[in-house]
Amino acid sequence: MLDVFLLGTAGTVPLPNRWLTSCLLRYQGSSILIDCGEGTQIALNSQKLSFKQIDTILLTHYHTDHTGGLPGLLLSMAKAERQEPITIIGPKGIEEILKGVQLLARYIPFPIQYIELQESTQTILHGDLEITAFEVNHRVTTYGYRFDIKRNRKFIKEKAEALEIPIKYWSLLQKGEEITYNGKIIYPDDVLGQERKGIRFVYVTDTRPTQSILDNAKDADLLIAEGMYGDKEKQENAIEHKHMMMQESAQIAKDANVKELWYTHYSSAMVNPKEYEESLKEIFENIVISKDGEHTTLCFSDEEEKDV
Repeated sequence: MLDVFLLGTAGTVPLPNRWLTSCLLRYQGSSILIDCGEGTQIALNSQKLSFKQIDTILLTHYHTDHTGGLPGLLLSMAKAERQEPITIIGPKGIEEILKGVQLLARYIPFPIQYIELQESTQTILHGDLEITAFEVNHRVTTYGYRFDIKRNRKFIKEKAEALEIPIKYWSLLQKGEEITYNGKIIYPDDVLGQERKGIRFVYVTDTRPTQSILDNAKDADLLIAEGMYGDKEKQENAIEHKHMMMQESAQIAKDANVKELWYTHYSSAMVNPKEYEESLKEIFENIVISKDGEHTTLCFSDEEEKDV
């Protein structure tokens, strides 16, 4: 299962009830932070979340409202006597960005590793969590992130018993390995059921609508997308500054067949995003006008089934 915590939902500048854009994921004992706007530390503390297990930070792009919290967060980690390395991933230019961060956050005692995204689509493995960075369309190079947890096919005990396969081989077959037993090759397909849906989460902000968003969000369990503007009179602003209207995000969610859409990165001029909720649901029903502190746990759809 994948825990998702929306830490900040503000775009451009923080507000009293909105910290700048950031999102925390927890999976199998590790934590991944997406973006680190000003106030991220406070947002973590207010939601009683620890930064100690953060081992990876994903940056969508290098505008200050997505990176301004990095020096303070790294210093807090240092003061907590962190020794373990941290990996920071982002678009081209990340080495220069980190040099600037370290001018402010001096005396970091732990290694800071980095991965610079080179391709328009690039996949990084984080254990068995597959992270795909995909380029979107903003004023600077910007990436969205897709997270996939694949699921093993169900092991059919009755098929294994019919083939008289000893139990000690069952787990190997379920992992997709073929075995040789009594001089005969047994293939995983001989004992496994149909492919099963895993978990997919997509995070994208600061962009115009693109085909890459639609492709990566297809059948996602949760899409967190930009809701910079809701007033249709702001369409020209959205186009000029390369942001998305709430209506455009809703249309993408509908076209991509996602289960649920959460909004983030609201304009500081948008006092009450919920005023657009009714009209947005006419486009896509399963929306959440999210706020700081929104969280959920994504699970396999039939997790009660037990595997070997």
